[in-house]
Amino acid sequence: MTIVTRWWLIRHAPVVNYGGRVYGHIDVDADTSDRRAFLALAAMLPTQPIYLVTPLKRTVQTLAALATALGERSGLVSPLVEADLMEQNFGVWQGLTHAEIQEQRAAESHRFWLSPAREHPENGESFAEVVERVGAAIEVLSQDHAGRDIVAVLHGGVIRAALAVALGIDPEAALRFSVGNLSLTRLTHFASDDGSAPAWGVELVNALP
Repeated sequence: MTIVTRWWLIRHAPVVNYGGRVYGHIDVDADTSDRRAFLALAAMLPTQPIYLVTPLKRTVQTLAALATALGERSGLVSPLVEADLMEQNFGVWQGLTHAEIQEQRAAESHRFWLSPAREHPENGESFAEVVERVGAAIEVLSQDHAGRDIVAVLHGGVIRAALAVALGIDPEAALRFSVGNLSLTRLTHFASDDGSAPAWGVELVNALP
């Protein structure tokens, strides 16, 4: 028997007035004023899912606005809060612009994201480490909520990491994915009761409302 668990990954709404600086673990607010976008996104979602956010308020604020758009369809929105699905910790780079980060770095400029996947910012973590963290978390959550729909409001880097896990690709390649604010990415987790390793399917990536 195969147990199918579906993940509906939503990147949080745009952040408010942060001047293009890298925020990572900095707890900035989200701009949830685009009601038309939230209504369109709500129409794409399943009924009675598990809801999940991270401890950072931009995901909590985004889910609250989404629940308003869902109206009666939202049911009781009491989300799980999962710290292991927080955005990449960029350490000493947090609060800096991309140009300021490049001035500090010894590594060559990276064309996909802030840095190569295995570059480790001081007091932070590499994207490769994020992939390991996210992979472990979504596997546990897929087992804990097997057979359910999980609507998770997350961060761009975390959604890229989840795609790396689902596709079995190198973290560096996963950095090429574009993940827009309020976009939807849908993954499917297949678990078998015969003890074999779980498998993943990718149904949708970066669908904008």
